[in-house]
Amino acid sequence: MKKINLKNVFWKSIKNLANLNFSIFLLLLISFFIMLGSIIEQEQNLSYYQTYYPFNDAFNKLSILLNWRLIIYFGLDHIYQTWWFIWILIIFSLSLASCTFFIQLPSLKNARRWKFLNPMINANMNNLVLDSSININNSYINIIYSLVYYNFYVFHKKYYVYGYKGLLGRVSPIFVHISIIFTLIGSICSAFFGYTVQEMVPRGEIFHTKTFVHAGFCSKLNPNFLFRVNNFFIDYNFDSSIKQFFSSLSVFANNGKLVNNKMISVNSPFNFNGLTIYQTDWNINSVRFIIGSKSKMLLQRKITKIKLNNKICWLFKIPISSHNQIFVIIFDLKNKFLISDSNGLIIADIFMNQKFYINNVLVCIQDIILDTGLQIKEDVGIPIIYFGFFILILSTFLSYISYCEIWLTIISDIFNLAGSTNRSVFFFEEDIAKINKTYSFYSFADLNNALVIYPYILQE
Repeated sequence: MKKINLKNVFWKSIKNLANLNFSIFLLLLISFFIMLGSIIEQEQNLSYYQTYYPFNDAFNKLSILLNWRLIIYFGLDHIYQTWWFIWILIIFSLSLASCTFFIQLPSLKNARRWKFLNPMINANMNNLVLDSSININNSYINIIYSLVYYNFYVFHKKYYVYGYKGLLGRVSPIFVHISIIFTLIGSICSAFFGYTVQEMVPRGEIFHTKTFVHAGFCSKLNPNFLFRVNNFFIDYNFDSSIKQFFSSLSVFANNGKLVNNKMISVNSPFNFNGLTIYQTDWNINSVRFIIGSKSKMLLQRKITKIKLNNKICWLFKIPISSHNQIFVIIFDLKNKFLISDSNGLIIADIFMNQKFYINNVLVCIQDIILDTGLQIKEDVGIPIIYFGFFILILSTFLSYISYCEIWLTIISDIFNLAGSTNRSVFFFEEDIAKINKTYSFYSFADLNNALVIYPYILQE
């Protein structure tokens, strides 16, 4: 029985990953799941999927193929963190890496080799020939000098000369592969080590991260820091619409030492020690008010967020007696607050800290406690993804560099020249014309007998 060489099987399997059709299949598969992830809402609770993707809905035939049971079972509610999607990314990365090492790099290495035009293949190069001319003044030295002068790398052997330039243009496909690999590695790192925390924190409170929205398989919180919301305020437009809201944050070490602080707002996050803190939302938490002129009882009431006439407002009640109470309605912090009785009748409008009387009882709203909505993210894959996109942009510029090759021979005063380029034929023709002019200047005293090249160039 023939012995199986595991080493050969392994390397053969790795080389098979470089198959173009297999890579395209994986890319289409990844694109399909990304599209599916954009259609199915991600990271929602179970009741959400049971409501919008019901099972055995007689009026919806799509529920047979896509329902909440299938979504939860296959992890379609968090596609980008599922083990099978990550494995597809890993296999696709290996496919690109194997293509780079087994196809692209050998191709680049082959492009750096000199390839002389010899009589054996000369008969098959007719479609490349630019000129064939007889002149006793033809010179290897002058044509080599002309090629070098216009930035060609030149190799000379006996009667044959080979030159090329623009090798960086052949590097761009490798850079594209490398950029995609880095982007995929960054995505995998984000899935394993990243996490997102959402917090609603009252002004003046100290907090630490605890309310997870998403956490990677290997994510780990940093327990060495505490955060405090020093202040929160809102900037309004002239029409009382919200222009921007701000939070003043401080970071403390466990020993209470201040480490850093910053004022954040929407689109102006706080970056610290690998964490990014975003300003996302706000809310009115509660209200402090005083009742009575002599005893002055300081009370605090939780406030309720409601919709009134399609406008968001906050509502809380103030007890006046055992059988009587009023309601305070707040639409924003800039304008007056509305006071209504239990029947919904507006009886007054007041500002903050303005004293008013209800049934001869003094009432004064002293403070409104605001919550700031913060999103805290740690994503170690972001710098890797950005680096991948940088390489991709760089490869785009490199792809515009033309790779040009020139072959020539001078045998028995017969000058044969051939050329090839992978793009920009017009610029290659210009280079040939410049080389011709320089070569003719140094080789022929009588310019009327100078070598004239009429280009016919093959574009790869």
